[in-house]
Amino acid sequence: MFLKNAWYVAAWADEVTHNLQQITVLNQKICIFKSQSGDFVALEDACPHRKLPLSKGRIKGDTVECGYHGLTFDYSGKCVWAPGQGNIPSNAKVHSYPLHEKYGLIWIWMGNSALADHHDIFEIKNYNDPSWGINRGDAMELECNYLLMCDNLLDPTHVAWVHADSFGQAATKSAPLRVKKTDNGVIVHRWMLDVEPAPFYKKVVGFKGNCDRLQHYEVRYPSNALIKAIFTPAGTGGSEGKLHEDVFIMDSYNFMTPVTDSKTRYYWFQLRNIRPDDPELSQLMTDDVQHAFEEDQKVLNEVQKGMSNKTSPHIDLPIDAGQLR
Repeated sequence: MFLKNAWYVAAWADEVTHNLQQITVLNQKICIFKSQSGDFVALEDACPHRKLPLSKGRIKGDTVECGYHGLTFDYSGKCVWAPGQGNIPSNAKVHSYPLHEKYGLIWIWMGNSALADHHDIFEIKNYNDPSWGINRGDAMELECNYLLMCDNLLDPTHVAWVHADSFGQAATKSAPLRVKKTDNGVIVHRWMLDVEPAPFYKKVVGFKGNCDRLQHYEVRYPSNALIKAIFTPAGTGGSEGKLHEDVFIMDSYNFMTPVTDSKTRYYWFQLRNIRPDDPELSQLMTDDVQHAFEEDQKVLNEVQKGMSNKTSPHIDLPIDAGQLR
C-alpha cells in the first residue's frame, strides 16, 4: 500500500527531455516529457482505446499522438482528436499528474490533484546558499521495497558494519540512540563525544585530533530523509546550539520513490558548509558517498529477498525503535 496524496520524485530534471519516456511510480506507468515551451508534463501511459503506452507515440505541437490509431491528447489529458466519424467519446481521456520542479528534481503528485500544493514539498535549508557546496550522484535502482530504505535511513548503527571503511567507527556500534516522533516523521539521533573521526570524514574535516560527532537520522513521510552529520573538535559538541568555528556539517538529502512493491528509485545529494567552490572535493564526496550507498544497495537487495521468502518470523532489536515508529 502506498500513500498517494504526497509528492514523490519522478526524475532528475535533466533526465526529462523532449522525447516521450515511461517511468513507473507507485505501480503506475507514466509518460513524462518536456513540452516545446519547456513545461514538464506527466500523463497516464496508456491510450484509452487499446492501451498502447503513449510513450510509444509522438509529440505533435502541444499534443501527444498515440502510435496505434492516432488518438491525440492535450497536456491536460483530454482527447482532442480521434479517427472515424462522429464525436470523440467522453471517456477518451488520460489522467494528468501535477508536476513541480524544485532542487533540480521533478516532483510528482500521485493522488487527488486538487490537493496538490507545491509548498508542501520537502524544504531544504541552504540549498541556494553560495557558502554551501553541493555534490550529487545518479539515481540508484534498488530491488527492494521503499520502506526497507527508510528503515536503513533511520538506523545510525548499521554504519559500523556496512560502512566500516567510510562512515563507521567503534562508537557507532554501541552509543545510545534517542528517538523522537515529529508531526511529519521520525528522528533518531545521538552525539558521540571525544571519538576518532570516521574514515570518510577524516578526508574533509578541517581540524586534527578527536571530534564530537552527531548522527541525526530523520525520515519524513512518505519517504524523504535528512541525514545530518556534524563533526566538531572534541569538547565543543554535545548540543545543537552554537558550534565551533571549525565545525564540519554535511546534510545528506535522500528521496525514495516507490516504483513497485519491490523496487525503489533512490535520489540523493549532499550539502556541506565548507569549500563550496572546490570541484575536487565535490567529486571526492560524490564518489565516496556513491560507494557507500552501493554497499547499502547490495545489503537491501538481499534483505528484500530474505523478507519475501522467510520461513520463520523476523525479530526486532532495541536499535529498531525509530524504524518501528
